[in-house]
Amino acid sequence: RMAAAPPSYCFVAFPPCSKDGLVVFGKNSARPRDEVQEVVYFAAAAHDPGSKVECTYIEIEQVPKTHAVVLSRPSWLWGAEMGANEHGVCVANEAVVTREPASESEALLGMDLVRLGLERGATAKEALDVIVALLEEHGQGGNYYEDGSSCHTFQSAFLIVDRNEAWILETSGKYWAAEKITEGVKCICNQLSLTTKIDAEHPELRNYVRSQGWWNGDSDFNFSEVFSLADDHLACCSGKESLEKQGGDVSAQTMIDVLRDKDSGVCVDSESFLTTASIVSVLPQDPSFPCVHYFTGTPDPSRSIFKPFIFVDDVKLVPKVQSPSFGNDDPAKKIPRFQEKPDRRHELYKAHEWVRSLLENDQDKGQKLMRIMLDLEKQGLEAMEDILTRTEVLDPAEVVDLFYDCVDTELKFFK
Repeated sequence: RMAAAPPSYCFVAFPPCSKDGLVVFGKNSARPRDEVQEVVYFAAAAHDPGSKVECTYIEIEQVPKTHAVVLSRPSWLWGAEMGANEHGVCVANEAVVTREPASESEALLGMDLVRLGLERGATAKEALDVIVALLEEHGQGGNYYEDGSSCHTFQSAFLIVDRNEAWILETSGKYWAAEKITEGVKCICNQLSLTTKIDAEHPELRNYVRSQGWWNGDSDFNFSEVFSLADDHLACCSGKESLEKQGGDVSAQTMIDVLRDKDSGVCVDSESFLTTASIVSVLPQDPSFPCVHYFTGTPDPSRSIFKPFIFVDDVKLVPKVQSPSFGNDDPAKKIPRFQEKPDRRHELYKAHEWVRSLLENDQDKGQKLMRIMLDLEKQGLEAMEDILTRTEVLDPAEVVDLFYDCVDTELKFFK
């Protein structure tokens, strides 16, 4: 039996479940325990005709213009687990196992498709169109983990969100189906979830599954039933209930609380997997307000803090949440790959290791520090709430250093 996909969780809440005309998006990225995630920003850029872009394993054609993006990503690869672009599009990826084995040959990773969708799509639907076109052209495949001893491959599912709608996109090889969401709460995790409500699909999808003998063409076409391994398509979303209980009041804080919940299983901390980073985004449906994206940049949201980022021109870069770069000497770039593992920890990650040992060894001190940290987080949340409720237009100068200052303040507490 194939190794289980890492149990990440992604959520979106639309009015009437979320408050004040906001769309709220969140994801916990469950990955191998010792993997480092960094938070990186890439400005919008124009590219020469004929230029190429080097993704994690393969090179593909570049487009004339890419949007500004902020990403949370395992620092050995090109793509991202989750992120946002300057147009208020958010994308998160889930590794899933389907009845078709995922390809070991190097192609695009699901995580590369997250970044490509964000760089090239100005709406959720555009990002979806980008992802499925690239899937058709290049396929998906290659090792999901920085592991030289064995190849871990998965198919991909995506939650793609903007200020107006969300799309759940689930794939198996180059085949795919998608559902559009405009209200209520939706959760996706490491299992297929689409059933019979399909709003867009690969043109050959139904012919293909009939030719494989997986569907007779007479019964309702149910994507999860057709593509899941036997008995795998169970409702997986424990966090969905917590969000629905909020009854119309889902906010950034609510989403953060759900992501921190270990009892529900949403905050993963197991023998093989850990929530290595988290994101929460708040997308006002009124386009005159900015979107706010909160990143931890560190493992385990229950002992990390969510720091806000807003897209403005010349936003200040934050080297302290960026992993060291090894250029062409990176073992992830050499063939055979991953023959050694360099130290990819960034400054904030290292500081958090100290906090973790404090929490384990001196609980009083650790708890006291956590209280100070959560207070800092609360100040950030309140400041953002102020920005999202005031009448005057945001002055970019006010937030150009926002994420930088939050990371800096957090580091000062640890010193």
